Amino acid sequence: MNTATMPGPTPPLHSLRPLRRRHFNRLFAAVYASAILSLFYHHILKLLHSTTLVSFFMSFLLFISDVVLAYMWSTTQASHMNPVHRQVFPENLQKVLDRKDFPAMDIFICTADPYKEPPINVVNTALSVMAYDYPTEKLSVYVSDDGGSELTMFAFMEAAKFGKQWVPFCRENDITDRCPNAFFTSNYALNPKTMEIKMMYESMKTKVEGAVERGKVNDEYISSEDERQILTQYRTKDFTRQNHPSVIQVLLNSKRDVDNRGRAMPNLIYVSREKSKSTPHHFKAGALNVLYKRLYRTHLIGMDGLNGPSYVGTGCFFLRRVFFGAPSSYIEPETPELAPDHIVNKPINSREVLSLAQHVAGCNYENRTNWGSKMGFRYGSLVEDYYTGYRLQCEGWQSIFCDPSRPAFLGSVPISFNDALNQNKRWYVGLLEMGFCRYSPLTFGIRAMGILMAQSYAYYAFSAIWSLPITVYAFLPSLALLQGIPIFPKVYEPWFYLYAFMFLAAYGQDCLDFILGQSTFQRWWSDQRMWLIRALSPFVFGTIEFVMKRLGLPTHEFVVTSKVMDAELSRRYDQGMFEFGVPSPMFVPLATAAILNLIAFLGGFVCLFEKKLW
Repeated sequence: MNTATMPGPTPPLHSLRPLRRRHFNRLFAAVYASAILSLFYHHILKLLHSTTLVSFFMSFLLFISDVVLAYMWSTTQASHMNPVHRQVFPENLQKVLDRKDFPAMDIFICTADPYKEPPINVVNTALSVMAYDYPTEKLSVYVSDDGGSELTMFAFMEAAKFGKQWVPFCRENDITDRCPNAFFTSNYALNPKTMEIKMMYESMKTKVEGAVERGKVNDEYISSEDERQILTQYRTKDFTRQNHPSVIQVLLNSKRDVDNRGRAMPNLIYVSREKSKSTPHHFKAGALNVLYKRLYRTHLIGMDGLNGPSYVGTGCFFLRRVFFGAPSSYIEPETPELAPDHIVNKPINSREVLSLAQHVAGCNYENRTNWGSKMGFRYGSLVEDYYTGYRLQCEGWQSIFCDPSRPAFLGSVPISFNDALNQNKRWYVGLLEMGFCRYSPLTFGIRAMGILMAQSYAYYAFSAIWSLPITVYAFLPSLALLQGIPIFPKVYEPWFYLYAFMFLAAYGQDCLDFILGQSTFQRWWSDQRMWLIRALSPFVFGTIEFVMKRLGLPTHEFVVTSKVMDAELSRRYDQGMFEFGVPSPMFVPLATAAILNLIAFLGGFVCLFEKKLW
């Protein structure tokens, strides 16, 4: 008698579990919404019983401010309705799929200015990606250099050579921190091989940083005639940051280049798009089309329980198909070789492939095509990550949030106060562009995704309008106190308890979110201070710049955020101190509000003391 063995169940790659606090969140939202309606009733009563024009004006400003606060509060609650926990099981991947059947994967790294984004940092990113625990012959790393810099090209020529030592070293020693800089600043094993690799890394780092410091690559650093020819094109009079031809250089070819153990290296391709002053460049979104933080622990797990999290610009993997129309309506690219299922059967450094790549990287290629509007990364906003993810989900694509206990990706952030505020201002201009365009979450988003997902996106899109109520509450109560005009209920009045409840409940929920997100009370308190700073600085200036752009008035050009890590600056940042940096108009509203509130506090204290004295 023949017997057959039934195959066992396929092991899961991830699991999803709704969090129990969703029930409390829904009850809290209902109770707090009732309190908001009561507050509106109180405001209307105050407006009707105002006896002077000044008191009416103050009451009206507070009423409008609370309406805005109420709406923004509602956008925060959308992601509280169904928070989930997703557990990932990467160890099951090879039980589900043989390594030889893993899909080919492209990794894109964007950079724009070697002096604000040091090439050695970008190189470390690329090397950590090249050392992925993934079949190297299926891995391609693309570096998009919108700065068109000789320094960045040289850095990656050096990285290609060092990578042939680093990739097998990580594989053979089961290295966890595969970023060289992170590894060599950790408690690594002291053995001859490790010290040899470290010396190679330090040598590469010295060359790259030395070239950046001098502003050019010295000839003694060029080890071959091929390297000299590659770098020569950057030294022509026609090659500037504002105007230069496209450059595509295959630095590593998986079909040809092997590491020091004879195994294939990943593809490593350097791309610098053609740039012309007369043609829109689309910045990072354009670079991605050529190639194709509260934030994570609270908002994204909430969106994961709805239709999936938003795209936040990094640490994200896409199926190629999502860039070519909705799941049910495929959009054919004008060039068949760009189709998501196209298989390249020629070497990547062949004349045909490089010629097509040069054509696609041209600054006029996208004219009169669907790229940036219906295909690829979408144009129309400074926050191309948010806008692209939003449009993809409106088309019907879904996303999931994988948050392993050990972070899969780490990045750098501005550690100068001025740099951080300017970066935030740029984000909020882009978000307002999205909020008030034809694809606004309040209109298009609700029709496409439903109200909860639309409200989750509106939380980002309209975040800059927090500036209106926060500015009012930063200045109006102090001015009213100095003028002796009461605008809030007295402690013994019933309405005081409504204000107290709303204040304590809102802050209590926010603090609870932080703590449940594996953070601390101290970090929550620091976040509250930064939130107020953002509301009175980048929120305000971002809103002003958005309005100026809508009116056709001149505004500041796009500025790359500096990621240079000065040693002393970094030390103070690790201690929880921000460096104010250079003088900036961004500090004016903050300083004004602080001085006015101090004067009002001292004035109120003096009045109270005089009343007690007499």
